[in-house]
Amino acid sequence: MPIKIPATLPAYNTLREEGIMMMREEQAEKQEIRPMRIALLNLMPKKIETETQFARLIAASPLQVELTLVRPTEHISKTTSQAHIGAHYLPFQEIKDQKFDGLIITGAPIEHLDYEEVTYWDEMREIMDWTQTNVHSTFGVCWGGMAMLYHFHGIPKHMLEKKAFGCYPQRNLAPTSPFLRGFSDNFVIPVSRWTEVKQEDIDAHPGLVPLLGSPETGACLVEDPAHHALYIFNHFEYDSDTLKNEYDRDVAKGVAINVPMNYYPDDDPSKPPQNRWKSHAHLLYGNWIAEMYLTTPFEVDRIGTVTEDRRG
Repeated sequence: MPIKIPATLPAYNTLREEGIMMMREEQAEKQEIRPMRIALLNLMPKKIETETQFARLIAASPLQVELTLVRPTEHISKTTSQAHIGAHYLPFQEIKDQKFDGLIITGAPIEHLDYEEVTYWDEMREIMDWTQTNVHSTFGVCWGGMAMLYHFHGIPKHMLEKKAFGCYPQRNLAPTSPFLRGFSDNFVIPVSRWTEVKQEDIDAHPGLVPLLGSPETGACLVEDPAHHALYIFNHFEYDSDTLKNEYDRDVAKGVAINVPMNYYPDDDPSKPPQNRWKSHAHLLYGNWIAEMYLTTPFEVDRIGTVTEDRRG
């Protein structure tokens, strides 16, 4: 089934050219089904790129999905045009009375800051509390996941001696988890961060369930059933060339940066990078949406009050 996003959003034409089913507003209104309502709180500087990446993964679901783009109310983006943001994004304060089946909180390039130093931290705390009454399932990505762990469990992030950068092998720690349905025992995922959440801190909270992890880069995916949330600290959503673009940017600026690990053939930046994570990316987000569909109330207003199981 298609994803419903505005035809004026740059992701619309990009995904349509890739062969992904797209749906216009007037088409969606003719379908006698309730679409899954998913919001994307986009904290990344390259907002159009990030919109497209997550819309691509969401659109792979067999269900009709309505995607709503959200931004912190007072934060002004310096890297995306205000015309684009004004046309496509809703400030959180305008949607906080609504309910959503799912919410994705992206990463943010503010790892070096303590959470309390982030200019929109107070609103982030409000948003994370709001998920417990107005969102059926929340997916925190990289900084977004770390922020949720800190807010709900007091688990801190720690600076790394050097940036974790490249495609690192991961282990499937919970093969029977519905979120890992179809996953291999081992696979790679792009990693690009200066911070980490320590596995021992996660293990100290018995309510948290490690799903994916790496001996080299630590915790990757954690389930938090009590808060109806998943936290992933790496980047399944990345395009094939995202790490390349980050590497080329830093090289051009004269920033000391290692060649991304296990990314280029023979670790040679002159060769085109190979995407070895796309299938698992679609599996994970497809499984997340499927679990939402099976457990979210049909009546949107009941989200946050009951959980239904339609497995039969």
